[in-house]
Amino acid sequence: MELKINGLTKEFKDFRAVDHVSCSMERGVYGLLGVNGAGKTTLMRMICTLLRPTEGTITWDGQDIFKMDAAYRKILGYLPQDFGFYPDFTVQDYMMYISSIKGLRPAVAKKRTEVLLDRVGLKRVKKRKMRALSGGMQRRVGVAQAMLNDPKILILDEPTAGLDPNERIRFRNLISELSEDRLVLLSTHIVSDVEFIAGDILLMKDGKFFMNGTADEIISEMDQAVWSCTVPRKEADRYLSRYLVSNVKTVPGGVELRILAERCPVEGAVMEEAALEDAFLLYFGEKAGEHHDGEI
Repeated sequence: MELKINGLTKEFKDFRAVDHVSCSMERGVYGLLGVNGAGKTTLMRMICTLLRPTEGTITWDGQDIFKMDAAYRKILGYLPQDFGFYPDFTVQDYMMYISSIKGLRPAVAKKRTEVLLDRVGLKRVKKRKMRALSGGMQRRVGVAQAMLNDPKILILDEPTAGLDPNERIRFRNLISELSEDRLVLLSTHIVSDVEFIAGDILLMKDGKFFMNGTADEIISEMDQAVWSCTVPRKEADRYLSRYLVSNVKTVPGGVELRILAERCPVEGAVMEEAALEDAFLLYFGEKAGEHHDGEI
């Protein structure tokens, strides 16, 4: 079981969305982490054969996925960032509809629908219309439909966007369960979505991979330390413009800052243990007042 990406590039006129990326993925959860516009969705759409690359190849166990055609799609499950549905369909009707598109026999589809809705915790609402579901429930239906063909490869693009903290935790637990015997690629700009469930994290910026590894490995590569300090409120803006600051909290007597810096930023600052969120800020963040143009 190996999905291999080699020199993959995608250009749109004079804009390069994905720029010569390469990696190899096997069983387990992989987190694709980057800000909006980094090229994550374009990459995933190529992995799902919805876009053809300008250059490079994607292979599954040595076979080109575009040449595999329908055979590849049989082992693929995909939840796009914005998945469409008929709002007046019930959950069960929607699942049966998607089953017919995927070519499942009605008897198999019905049984598979029951199993999956139970697994994502939606069996009790299977007769409810899709438009009546919460955002979190709709995303869980999205995962269920992606699993209808029991895929070996499960691609999830920003699956927790817009969900509340409880739904996000439920979703992460579900993804962990589903990864036991398949490859799961999870794209997100929300650090906590991958920090606890991804065995390997790929950092993507400006269409390129620039680092990968476990959360601990990525944190260990940081060339700046994390400091906690309290400063007078009137001086906070000076620190925000000078340093990368991952957290600002108003406290009695001033403002508590979590600062990334090579050296102690202020007398009395205490060094803290770094987290993946600090690494994300270091690699993708800006100081207050700085701006950069994102990709379209």
